[in-house]
Formats: sequence, structure tokens, C-alpha cells
Amino acid sequence: MIDEKTERSASDGSSPSETISDLPNFHYPPHITLAHLFHAPKGWAIRNRTMGQYVLQYVVEGRADYPIGGRLYPTVKGDLLFHRPGEPHSILTLEGEPYVCLSLVFHFGAHEFPVHHLFGEKHLLGNYTGTELEKKLNRLVHLYRQPDLSSQLQAQGLLLEALGEAAAGLKKTRTGSTVETRTKAKLLLVQHYIREHYAENVQHRDLEQIAGLSRNYIIVQFKRQFGLTPMQYLTWVRIQKARELALQTSLSVSEIASQVGYSDVHTFGKMFKKKTGTSLSQFCSALVTYKV
Repeated sequence: MIDEKTERSASDGSSPSETISDLPNFHYPPHITLAHLFHAPKGWAIRNRTMGQYVLQYVVEGRADYPIGGRLYPTVKGDLLFHRPGEPHSILTLEGEPYVCLSLVFHFGAHEFPVHHLFGEKHLLGNYTGTELEKKLNRLVHLYRQPDLSSQLQAQGLLLEALGEAAAGLKKTRTGSTVETRTKAKLLLVQHYIREHYAENVQHRDLEQIAGLSRNYIIVQFKRQFGLTPMQYLTWVRIQKARELALQTSLSVSEIASQVGYSDVHTFGKMFKKKTGTSLSQFCSALVTYKV
């Protein structure tokens, strides 16, 4: 059984070399330092964390926003996320939405492993709900908790299988149709437009002109790609910008509302509280209390 010391070393971003002595049953890489099923409590979040090891995060139920290195990944059930040592990331649960995930933290010790050849710069490795890969990840977590050597060896083998299957899935995606590639490029234009013009009165017709696609097609494909509709994504961007302004400036709530595209502070306030569970002023007060 992996002890509490090892779990702490995995969760606090320890370097790989510091964990080897705590892993007597892992005689070769990959060394798995944490594998568990996590039910996020209401309001739970992690902000701007970095890890010293590799992480696979699989969404079992619900959804959450997962910014990695400045890019937002709105994750839904079945999404498999990957990030590397030293990459800043956050996990932001959504008001009224559950979030259950499998977290796998691992490293390859002193051995060089060509992770870049598998995933390039990718973070979202695909959606695997109902697949054999999902079953393997669940079994991996179960085996990790067993104290015997054979279980640990099976867990390591399943991790390697999961990495290989995810890489094969990405390769298949990269060789997809030209139409799919063009559509994704257009959706990225829509995403970029929203991020650049969030303070304006963004309308679906603006997005139609940018993408050259119909409104309904944009809504369906954007949600499939990013987990949110364009207008839901616009709201998410505005919330993040409002939080940034509250942290970094001395603007009033009404001034922040105006900066993120709301002419009426009351409408902004209702939206912010509905989506986050707290008012912006309460958010600021909590930060001040925390700092003290």
C-alpha cells in the first residue's frame, strides 16, 4: 500500500527523485505516485498550481473549467487532460455542477521518456466516455490501492496502455478530414473573437460573419469543441476578467461591470452570483480575509 507520505509528495509537486525511496513496489518507470478517485466538494477549486510530475485527469462525472498555461479547457464527462511538470494550471468547478475525476500523478525517474513525441503540446487528449480506456483508468486506480507487487505491475502496465491509446487517438484525429480541420479553425476564430471583444455587445450574427457558418451550426460545434456554447463561453470570460480586475485594480463593482460588457451593474451582479455562488464584493472580501 502506498503510504500517506507518498500521497503528500505527489500532491505537493515534489520532484521525481524525492519519491523513489517511497515506492518500493515500483521497480521500473512509470512510477505512479498518486492514483485516486476525487469527488469535489461544493465550491472547490485549485488555482495556479504547478506540479513536479506528469498528471492525467479524467472526468468521471460533471464538468469543470481547466485552464492550463493560459488556455481554457471546459471539460465534460469523458475528457482526458494531460499536463507536464512545471505547467501552471487551475481546476474551477461550476456552480450547480458536480465534478468527479480520476487523478493520476506519475514520472519516469531518471529515465528519458519521449512524451513530446506522443502528445506534442496537447493537453486535451480526447473524450473516452464508455470506452475501454475509461475501464482501464478505473482499474488502474483500484490496482494502485492494492499492496502486492503484481497489482502495482498491472497498474504500471495500464498506465502505459492508456498513454499509448491516447496518443493513437490523437494521431487519428490529426489525420481527420479536411472539413473537420477547417471547421475547428473557424471555431478557434470564434473563440479568439470572444476573448478579444468580451467587453462589447457580442451577438450571434457577429460570430456568423467571422466563421462563415450558420448560428445553429456554430452553437452545436462550439459546444462539442469547448464544452460551452459561445454565449456561455462569453459569460465565463467576463467572469474571469471581472475577477482579475477585482484583484489587480481598485475599480468599483459598477466600473468593473462596465469594463466587462455590462451597462447595468445589477444585471452583472445577478449573473456573477448565479455563476459563481457569490457576489463580486464577497469574492473580494474573502480574498482580503485570506491574505490577513
